[in-house]
Amino acid sequence: MNHPEPEICVYGAGSVGCYLGGRLLATGSRVSFVGRPRQRDVVLAHGLCCTDLDGARHHVAPEQLRYAVDPAIAADADIVLVTVKSDATEVAARELAAVLKPGAIVVSLQNGLRNADPLRARLGDHPVLAGMVPFNVLARGEGQFHHGSGGQLAIEDRPATATLLGVFARAGLPLAVHADIRTVQWSKLLLNLNNAINALSGLPLREELAQRDFRRCLAAAQAEALALLAAAGIPLAQLTRVRPQWLPTLLRLPDVLFRRLARQMVAIDPLARSSTWEDLEAGRRTEVDHINGEVVALAATLGRQAPVNARLVQLIRQAEAGGRRDWRAAELYRALRAGV
Repeated sequence: MNHPEPEICVYGAGSVGCYLGGRLLATGSRVSFVGRPRQRDVVLAHGLCCTDLDGARHHVAPEQLRYAVDPAIAADADIVLVTVKSDATEVAARELAAVLKPGAIVVSLQNGLRNADPLRARLGDHPVLAGMVPFNVLARGEGQFHHGSGGQLAIEDRPATATLLGVFARAGLPLAVHADIRTVQWSKLLLNLNNAINALSGLPLREELAQRDFRRCLAAAQAEALALLAAAGIPLAQLTRVRPQWLPTLLRLPDVLFRRLARQMVAIDPLARSSTWEDLEAGRRTEVDHINGEVVALAATLGRQAPVNARLVQLIRQAEAGGRRDWRAAELYRALRAGV
């Protein structure tokens, strides 16, 4: 029997993967999931409930789900959405290379800058597209996944991109197509420099960003990155209503002015937290090397240093080992500025 709809597989179905796959499945797409046993057991018991900051709610019953631990379930996929953590990309590439059918399209929807590269190296016969998920997704337990901040999914402009556009648009997740996806990835990474700060604060994103000294921490990390990007000649894309170069200035504003302007910049609901916080809560290794660590790596290529972002990497590594995750705003700012 011929199906007009492509078969989609979400490989690495954690918070982001379950949310995206759930939205696609709830609007008529054929979707399967590959993930960890614990996540499989939860969603097969409760189904998927995908909510967002605008009040939308999409539910998929357990009997509608195909969720497996074995990547062989991806063998029939026409499109594979890779949503694993960056450290697991090499494993994903190796496992997918063993099972994908000819012509299957692979899309990297991961944090960081370089994840499409190992996928292309292993999957040379398959179209591999780099994408970007701008919004936060929080796992709330029992198969509930909440999209808690604003932003539009992005995808690089390649011949295979056209296959994805209608599917995502129907799910209410339209794709912004970009000729230069690397500028978009760096711009997203600039915003994601807050992930570590949010995790160290122990607060929801909105509550953390309401405190000026936490914002000054982020401004310091972003200003450091912006100076390095300018020195390296790397352009940026505008993902919010504010140009990336103006973000540190906005963040340093007094609370009253910031609240007034921030509402116009990006929507964040009270539930939203960073993926780094979520990883620490679950006892997982974070992606800090692929976020703040990328700024440190860029500095090294220029013969420079990035002390603020290097300190954030260090503090997150300590938190992974059981260190502090309840920093007050002023003391975290002092700690970050001490080495500058």
